[in-house]
Amino acid sequence: MFETLKALAPDPILGLMAAYRADPNPKKVDLGVGVYKDETGNTPILETVKQGEALYRAAETSKTYVGPPGDPDFDRGMEQLIFGADHPALTGDRLRTVQAPGGCGALRVAAATLNRAAPGAAIWVPDPTWANHVPLLGDAGLTIKTYPYYDGATQGLKGEEMLATFKQLKAGDLVLLHGCCHNPCGVDLSPEHWDAVAALAVERGFTPFVDLAYLGLGNGLEQDAYGVRKLAATVPEMILASSCSKNFGLYRERVGALTVLGRNTAEAEIAWGQVQNVARGIYSMPPNYGGAIVGRILNDAKLSAAWREELAAMRDRINGLRDQLTQKFAAKVGSNRFDFIRRQLGMFSFLGLGKEQVATLKGRYSIYMVDSSRINVAGVNSKNIDYFVDAVCSVL
Repeated sequence: MFETLKALAPDPILGLMAAYRADPNPKKVDLGVGVYKDETGNTPILETVKQGEALYRAAETSKTYVGPPGDPDFDRGMEQLIFGADHPALTGDRLRTVQAPGGCGALRVAAATLNRAAPGAAIWVPDPTWANHVPLLGDAGLTIKTYPYYDGATQGLKGEEMLATFKQLKAGDLVLLHGCCHNPCGVDLSPEHWDAVAALAVERGFTPFVDLAYLGLGNGLEQDAYGVRKLAATVPEMILASSCSKNFGLYRERVGALTVLGRNTAEAEIAWGQVQNVARGIYSMPPNYGGAIVGRILNDAKLSAAWREELAAMRDRINGLRDQLTQKFAAKVGSNRFDFIRRQLGMFSFLGLGKEQVATLKGRYSIYMVDSSRINVAGVNSKNIDYFVDAVCSVL
């Protein structure tokens, strides 16, 4: 049977990881893999996560299944964190959440559920979007289409073109939106753009599908949640996939959530049942450990406050690096060519380099990034920032 299979090209990110590990250059810099790193280049375990683990282990009495919805403290805590405890969608009992194996699991279960509701429905994704969105959504049966988003000439948003496309959509279409800290370009919607998208969703009848993977790593928890909260207060239905990989540092624990907003309680309950049925057919039950830790943190006032402080420190580090990179590039090239780095948000930015320049940075300087010149800003630190800036300027 296996002789019928054809070899696939290596995943670009996994290939970068392997090449970086094998590179003996002591000056090598990894800016490809999308994980948060501290000043030492380590991806740390948060202190609040360690405390949440201890609390959970002390109280754990069984390893039995938790059921398709997952840990109830996690589900409730994520809803309140993302939407706010007093949001009308929450107080109106229109939200339902299931714990999923990471943001990827939430995206795939959502896509399969939506394909049940409307087989082959069109889902409009931004150009560009996270590469894994296409297989996660398309392989579930949805039809992938793209809308204008990133303007390479200005390193900003194609806002007018985006909204013009949305004005042409029809009822039943789905629109994938990055909740904050867009991956890969770092260009986010402004509150005004979110307001316009919400209004158009009602006017045209399309359904928003939000991927919220970096909550709290842009401008702050409240600011980063503006778009999700605006949509949920405006539209009759929406889907939200969220992740705790980045803001809790729980990458390998695979902690995500899928939240559906129904027109009313009854429809939300029906959608919730369908989501659980889809999950049952894919992975049956979600892993419990990471979600239970997040649930402990979010439902303990002291731990939650401490986690917010740790998250703020990560956010401040990333934004501080953006400022430093902007200043150092300006001093080196004598222009504002790289000022966009300061304006963008989250872990990622496009440098605007061509594939040959990226290849030169890898081959000559052992600086690793994907071919699009997307960099993980958090991979920069005080020891490598000057080396990195000098190398980039050498290939301009």
